[in-house]
Amino acid sequence: MGKVLVVTSGKGGVGKTTSTAALGAALARGGENVAVVDFDVGLRNLDLVMGAERRVVFDLINVVQGDAKLSQALIRDKRLDTLSLLPASQTRDKDALTTEGVDKVIAELREKFDWVICDSPAGIERGALLAMRNADAAVVVTNPEVSSVRDSDRIIGILDSKTLKAERGERIDKYLLVTRFDPGRAARNEMLKTEDVLEILSIQLLGIIPESEEVLKASNLGAPVTLNSPTCAPSRAYFDAARRLKGEIVDVVVPLERKGLMERLFGRRVA
Repeated sequence: MGKVLVVTSGKGGVGKTTSTAALGAALARGGENVAVVDFDVGLRNLDLVMGAERRVVFDLINVVQGDAKLSQALIRDKRLDTLSLLPASQTRDKDALTTEGVDKVIAELREKFDWVICDSPAGIERGALLAMRNADAAVVVTNPEVSSVRDSDRIIGILDSKTLKAERGERIDKYLLVTRFDPGRAARNEMLKTEDVLEILSIQLLGIIPESEEVLKASNLGAPVTLNSPTCAPSRAYFDAARRLKGEIVDVVVPLERKGLMERLFGRRVA
């Protein structure tokens, strides 16, 4: 029976989709059988980050409404045969998702995969609630800024009250993923320090993803950063986070970019 993980946040643009793809690929590279599911109906982007936009035939809503089988809608990654994508619809409305239909799809995915990672829309509207409904655990993604942290605090309250586990009186595991972190700016008090974010949100720290051009570059190339540039600082942070999700004890550090001698001397990338 697979584990269902929702990647969520209260604020848009914090890195949920890139984190879903990166964590999914990291787990798959570690030998796990992984499905990533896009719940952002109408604004799908996970297929772009995964480089599968031209391969979408059926989507989550087609499966929920019985117009296609799950096996028809799942897209297997060309780089990793243990990584699959269930895309969202780009033309339908979130109201087309039904609670019963989502429950059935997630139950079927649990039987087929070790990990089912749900990429949630931002906020607390219907799509987000359905994305987190069946979750065993949640990764709350936040940037180290006040508005993002405040919205994440709201999401934590929803996770503790609106999920199936919460309704059964059970505890949902919650992890904090701090993205776009810059140690220099944090030292200058231009952004929140990680300890400040942890004090406010009071959930377990899963990882700190440093600000890096490699994340944007990978997304534009249609690849999770953990596949496109596996040794860069963000990738190393995501690989460590994936190990922690599997229960391994790994110290949390902020990986730094590894620069060559010429780059350190001249302060720029050498072609």
